[in-house]
Amino acid sequence: MSHTAHIPSHRKPRRSASKLALRAGVAGGVLGTIAVAGAAGPANAEPVTETIEMPTLGSLETGSGLASAVAASAEASQQEALDQSLQTQENLALQKAAKEAKKARAEADRKAAAEKAEKARLKAEAEAKAEQERKEAQERASRTSERTQLTSTSASGNSSDSGSSSGSSAGSNESRTQAPSGSAAAIVAFARAQVGDSYVTGGTGPNSWDCSGLVQAAYREAGIDLPRISYEQSSMGTSVSLDNLQPGDILYWGSRSGSYHVAIYVGGGNYVGAQNSSTGVVERSLDWDMPSGAVRLL
Repeated sequence: MSHTAHIPSHRKPRRSASKLALRAGVAGGVLGTIAVAGAAGPANAEPVTETIEMPTLGSLETGSGLASAVAASAEASQQEALDQSLQTQENLALQKAAKEAKKARAEADRKAAAEKAEKARLKAEAEAKAEQERKEAQERASRTSERTQLTSTSASGNSSDSGSSSGSSAGSNESRTQAPSGSAAAIVAFARAQVGDSYVTGGTGPNSWDCSGLVQAAYREAGIDLPRISYEQSSMGTSVSLDNLQPGDILYWGSRSGSYHVAIYVGGGNYVGAQNSSTGVVERSLDWDMPSGAVRLL
């Protein structure tokens, strides 16, 4: 065959420069290793008479598969990081929702407790008012009974001695028109100055009173210290007849040692007293609610 005849090429398609360089480097390394081994062999070694086919690198597809694996790993890592971020955000949202729910529950409990306390307060006030009205009704009934008994006793006395009754009436009229003076004037002036103030159980002024609180404060104006309770006040001093009253005398309702109401006689047949929560401090005629008796401390 002519040396110029066309000989079919058995070479594979041309590879890229980088991959060829890689293969050349590996091949060079292998050949170098063989050369060193040959040089180190015995001097009488026989020459190489056959060509040894060197192993080749794997196909280029191996490098492509590795890159794909690296890319897939990176994508998986990114996805894992994204999933962790989403989980963290979800946990934070759940924690925030739980805190808000707890806060709302606490606020609802606080409001419920406040409403319950307010209802209890209103109920207690209503019960206290009802109890006060009941006591006032009992006091009025008792005063009416005492007044009836006193009227009966007076009528009996008048029937037995008309002359004595006439004298008593004259004395009573005189005492009712007598003007207060000295300490009595100070007591009367203070009592009348409180007319119109409200009645409050246990009140001692300056704008609200109960019956014994007003009497105690009025006598303090005259330099006299009285006990706080009505039955203790009516137990002091000297007992006087209702027909011989003088301004400043203490009037009481009930028994002297067990009175349930007191007031101050101010002259002219009138008295000033802290009656009840409906009327407050008033000036009234003895005939409006006749007292059971009177005591004098001046």
